[in-house]
Amino acid sequence: MTRTDLFVGIDIGTSGVRAVALDPDLQVNAIARADFGTEDVTRRDPSVWDKALGACLADLCRKVDPADFAALSVDGTSGTILALDADNAPVGAALMYNDTVEDQRVLAEVAASAPRESAAHGASSALARAITLQQRSGVVRIVHQADWIAERLAGHPVPGDESNALKTGYDPVARQWPEWIKATSLRMNLLPEVVPTGTLTGKTGGAYGLPSGISIVAGMTDGCASFLATGASRPGDGVTALGTTMTLKLLSDGPLFAPEYGIYSHRIGDLWLAGGASNSGGGALLAHFTPAELADLSAQIDPESACELDYYPLTSCGERFPINDPALPPRETPRPEDDAEFLKGLLTGIARIEALGYQRLSELGAPSLVSVRTVGGGSNNAVWSRIRLRLLGVSAAPVLAGEAAAGSAVIARGAMV
Repeated sequence: MTRTDLFVGIDIGTSGVRAVALDPDLQVNAIARADFGTEDVTRRDPSVWDKALGACLADLCRKVDPADFAALSVDGTSGTILALDADNAPVGAALMYNDTVEDQRVLAEVAASAPRESAAHGASSALARAITLQQRSGVVRIVHQADWIAERLAGHPVPGDESNALKTGYDPVARQWPEWIKATSLRMNLLPEVVPTGTLTGKTGGAYGLPSGISIVAGMTDGCASFLATGASRPGDGVTALGTTMTLKLLSDGPLFAPEYGIYSHRIGDLWLAGGASNSGGGALLAHFTPAELADLSAQIDPESACELDYYPLTSCGERFPINDPALPPRETPRPEDDAEFLKGLLTGIARIEALGYQRLSELGAPSLVSVRTVGGGSNNAVWSRIRLRLLGVSAAPVLAGEAAAGSAVIARGAMV
């Protein structure tokens, strides 16, 4: 590794392709983007991914010298898969991470075969989608979105990674496709070879204007990449995403599976990434106040003083994590006359849910929270951040980057050390 080496992460997201080049000190040297388009159908069309990838990499190469690229890695949307023919060309549109399978017979055979802790359950199971895809004429392989992009860069098939394979039924503990998949109707010879994230899988073949010979490194899902992009790297490092809802992710030295909370673990090298998603979050705030009102009222709040209001803010009934209760009602009363005091109660209520979430992960076997990084719109509210840190009892850590592609670049760099 030299001081001029750059490590490239490529993120195939829901709306476009992003690429980030990091230097050996994990500093961002360049960011490039290319969108898919406005029609929903385009995101299922691999040729659209391919075109956007070319535009994105061309943009990146205008900003930095591709001769300095030492390695690259790709992340894709979790559970997005496509079928390929004998010429490695896509057979029809891809099935996306949130596409559901309507055939109840397929869902029933997955439910009957998959162990309780498997991530392959549910109507949006990637395994169920794979069973559906194999019925298309001429299918000889089924791969994940990130696998196919890596193949395009190499010019030939390369192994997939453990993270993207998880929802297709891959066993990250045994590190193999499990025998129970044979009890389903899926032809297992269609599944890709899988290697650990961070494994060197090939070299670029000169496509997209890139030099030949750049190392290709097995990547991960976009969610895992977003986590690593923040700089979190040690067991006990947590990342809270404060968007419309709230997602907690925690790095662990062992796997954690709690399907009753929607929790399963992605394997990243010798570490594991577990997390849970609450229905509480920014949406519960916006149900009462506009963004401008939130900013004005937050400035009137003392984040260091205790709040006696006992709220569980939700936009509607139902919670997934840290309480698993589909009928749990919102609790936002009594409402004080002072709007600032009411907002403080809401902010404190969500912060308590966050603290309970990390406590729940620890109770289920993950390490205790050591530090927290925050992403999403809620990270910009300094008063909320202070309330949260006081209740969490940990320090805030700086966020390295907000682009998922930066997390893939971190993986690319790690493989070359």
